[in-house]
Amino acid sequence: MITAAQLRAARILLGIDQRRLAELSGLSVPTIQRMEASEAMVRGNVDSLVKLITALDTAGIELIDEGAVSSAEGRGVRLKVNSGSAKIYLNNQIENKASSGMKARR
Repeated sequence: MITAAQLRAARILLGIDQRRLAELSGLSVPTIQRMEASEAMVRGNVDSLVKLITALDTAGIELIDEGAVSSAEGRGVRLKVNSGSAKIYLNNQIENKASSGMKARR
């Protein structure tokens, strides 16, 4: 599970907006907005939650659960050790979307 606070923190850590996260996860912007507005745990159907968590994981985010090994207690997020690849991944996603959009218009 992921909390709304973890979702917002992960997005900010990656330096992306809700629109970009929606593109990466294959979800709509309103869905991302609803997830971030959740009280505590993110609400959504299982398929949407899996897409969201997979996109964050692929982008280099590690979700820290309550009670997980960490220097502090509680939930959180952090960039994976090889997080330099996160920026490369995000840039490639942008370029791929742009080039496929141009092909579709032709």
